[in-house]
Amino acid sequence: MIRLCSRFVSALFIIVSLTSPWVSLVAAPVAAAQPEITGRIRVIDGDTFDVGDVRVRLFGVDAPERGQTCGGGAKPTWACGAWVTSEVRARYEGRRASCARRDTDRYGRAVARCSVDGEDVGRELVSEGLAFAYRAYSLDYDLDEKRAVVRGVGVHGSEVRRPAEYRAETRNAANSAAVAAAPQGCVIKGNVSSKGERIFHVPGQKYYAATRITVTKGERWFCSETEARKAGWRKARQ
Repeated sequence: MIRLCSRFVSALFIIVSLTSPWVSLVAAPVAAAQPEITGRIRVIDGDTFDVGDVRVRLFGVDAPERGQTCGGGAKPTWACGAWVTSEVRARYEGRRASCARRDTDRYGRAVARCSVDGEDVGRELVSEGLAFAYRAYSLDYDLDEKRAVVRGVGVHGSEVRRPAEYRAETRNAANSAAVAAAPQGCVIKGNVSSKGERIFHVPGQKYYAATRITVTKGERWFCSETEARKAGWRKARQ
């Protein structure tokens, strides 16, 4: 009798579980995968392509900037950034690529890992000394870069700065020049955005050097952050 009751209770529990509105037998939906980007390549620079009609920044790699130079010291200086862009263009321009999107950067570019004829483009560029492993975002190509350095291929055949270091130095030099051109003691730039928003930039911020003051638009210099805020400007976020 006890055994029959036990079986009855078990069966009742199963029936209630299956019919209860709180129990769902339907699996949770799986997030849709990002659509693959495919198309012919148009090379913009060493790590940026147009693939079809999509602007793509290659994931995990950082190529020398087009204006960057290499060498110095005992070796002659040469335009390694322009050379890298030319080499990448010779290898990939017009070829068909397939890219898996990983993210979207602040410039609206698709950050993606791309392949051509089944070969990882990022790995090829790093292995041939045409780009660096972008370790701030990924270590996928770290060993490929180290092997390229040992072999002395591409830009590793001469003195070369990592592109991120070059960009930082360029920004710092531009910031210094902008500060030198400012009215004495008043180096804060009060900019009016295309949307009419009043934003001020201080030396050292990312867009300080690129910001131009146009007085006819209502833009102006400030001598302190307090002065800028009182006048209705807010500080730039970066």
